[in-house]
Amino acid sequence: MEIIYETKRLCLCVFDDIHLDSVKEFWGDEEVMTLCNGSSPHNVLLQVMNGYRKCHYANALSVYAVLDKEANEIIGAAGFNITGPLDNVELIYHFSKKSWGKGFATEAANACLVLAKNHGKVRLITASADPQNKGSLKILEKIGFTYKGTKWFEDTEQEEPYYEYKV
Repeated sequence: MEIIYETKRLCLCVFDDIHLDSVKEFWGDEEVMTLCNGSSPHNVLLQVMNGYRKCHYANALSVYAVLDKEANEIIGAAGFNITGPLDNVELIYHFSKKSWGKGFATEAANACLVLAKNHGKVRLITASADPQNKGSLKILEKIGFTYKGTKWFEDTEQEEPYYEYKV
C-alpha cells in the first residue's frame, strides 16, 4: 500500500484494487451518501478508485483511501477532486458509519490541507456540503475554511454552503 501522508491515527494511501470491499462501506452505502447525491453501484467503485489512482500519478494530488492505523482498515476517503488547473481544487471526504464521531474526518481533512500546501501549485481549495450535513460544515469551519455564501451545484442540483481556503 502506497502511503502518501501519515497522521497520529491515519494514513492517506493511493487507492488500490484491494480496497474495493472497504469503499463499499462509504461510497456504496446509501445512508452514508444520502446527502452526497446517493451511493455508487458496486460496478462503478473500481472505476472511481482507478480514476483517483491515475489522478495521483498525473498530478501528485488526488482523493486518497484513509486507513485507520489502529484497526488497520480503510475507513473513508479524503482528498481533492481535480477538474482543471491545480491552483484551484475541491476538498472532499467520505467516511464509513462506524467511523463517524471520532474526529477522523477532521484529522484527514487537516492532512489534506498539509498535502495541498506542500504540493506547491495549489492556491485555493474549495468545499461545499449539503446544508443538512451539519457535521461536514462544522469540520470545514474548524479547519479554517471561510464561508462564502451559497452556490448552486449542478451535480447535486441544489444550493449548498460554499467555502474557500487560501493556501
